[in-house]
Amino acid sequence: MEYRTERDSMGEVRVPSHAYYGAQTARALENFPISGVVFSPAFIRALGAIKGAAAETNMELKLLDEIRARAIMEASGEVADGMLDHEFVVDVFQTGSGTSSNMNANEVIAGRANEILTGRRGGKEPVHPNDHVNLGQSSNDTIPTAFHVAAALELHRVLLPALKGLARALREKAQAWDGVVKIGRTHLMDATPIRLGQEAGGWARQVELSVARLESVLPRLYELAQGGTAVGTGINTHPEFGTRVVEKLSERFGLPFREAENHFEAQHSRDAAVELAGQLATVATSLMKVANDIRWLSSGPRCGIGEIFLPSVQPGSSIMPGKVNPVMNEALMMVCVQVMGNSVTVQLANTHGNLDLNTMMPVMIRGILESITYLGNAVRVFTEKAVKGMEANGERARAFVENSLALVTALVPLVGYDRAAEIAKEALREGKTVGQVCLEKGVLSPQDLERVLDPWRMTEPGVAWGG
Repeated sequence: MEYRTERDSMGEVRVPSHAYYGAQTARALENFPISGVVFSPAFIRALGAIKGAAAETNMELKLLDEIRARAIMEASGEVADGMLDHEFVVDVFQTGSGTSSNMNANEVIAGRANEILTGRRGGKEPVHPNDHVNLGQSSNDTIPTAFHVAAALELHRVLLPALKGLARALREKAQAWDGVVKIGRTHLMDATPIRLGQEAGGWARQVELSVARLESVLPRLYELAQGGTAVGTGINTHPEFGTRVVEKLSERFGLPFREAENHFEAQHSRDAAVELAGQLATVATSLMKVANDIRWLSSGPRCGIGEIFLPSVQPGSSIMPGKVNPVMNEALMMVCVQVMGNSVTVQLANTHGNLDLNTMMPVMIRGILESITYLGNAVRVFTEKAVKGMEANGERARAFVENSLALVTALVPLVGYDRAAEIAKEALREGKTVGQVCLEKGVLSPQDLERVLDPWRMTEPGVAWGG
């Protein structure tokens, strides 16, 4: 590999000749060979958009000449469009402020801008990564800004549409299955009847509330730290810089971003990230319940519950021919566990917002964006490959209802709890249905018994009360 020599405040560094980045990125590569995990494209593109907006703002404020500004804007646009993702090479586990990644962006954009202006890749002339690309900024306000922008964009682009699609699919199943009466189960034991459509409607509502929970966090994500520079005071930046940059980001992305109400809060803590992580974890627990319920109800096909048929998407066993497993459910459930773990990471990381800066931002960014992406993708494929193709097994559901002892509950208002319990125990002991025992004992007339023990009536609030 061929190298060129770049310099920073600590001296000379060898940099691959093909790279746009410079000395500080090269040092970070040497210092942090930890995980091989770099920031996601969503975060890199947010950084690119911020750098472009900053250059345009500095040009408008007469702080940056038009030639340099437009070259920076063009290079930043390429970053924001994902054309230079491969140049962002710094490990997530780095300096806690994300300075290494901010400098990675500054150097890549400066290196590309210099190529645009001179034909030579890299370097600091005529565009300097600090003096020009980073003008009016600090890692301490730019990284949190990119964090919020990326998280808000990915929520709108990936996760919220996926959740809304799942909610619609479950609502459709709830309507289609409204006529399927099945046995309820509490503590995994037989309970009073419920309609499969009612269960599916409960799942749909959980997902709809998941959307609401995530949308409730957005106002805090829309507050951006840009303009606070090092510690929130705005040193070395124009007083209008933050507002103008945020306005450009809002216009570019069509979201109501606004400058932080208090720059000290916006830079010293990452409370909004913790709030978002918590809501993502709540969503994950809801999705875990939905996926696991469907998994239980589809168990079988002959020796399980089997009240739902799931689409067959792949063979389920390397040794048992014909076996098909609920793999889409299991994939989603594993993602949910990962998201819950990421939430704990974010919570712990926020306890290191010591004094005037949080020093664990990169791992928080990684956890939040990973959770949004993984959940969005998992929900989307779960909806397409599992939920939309689910079918009710009405015959199986009806057989369980007819044989259930829980039907005796409808008799309680007429014969009392103790007498009803005796009927249930006798039915279990003698292998009979509740109806058969009641007929033999003359508890009610056949006509009244048929009406009282009608499973459908038991699924309607108040209808079965008193027979």
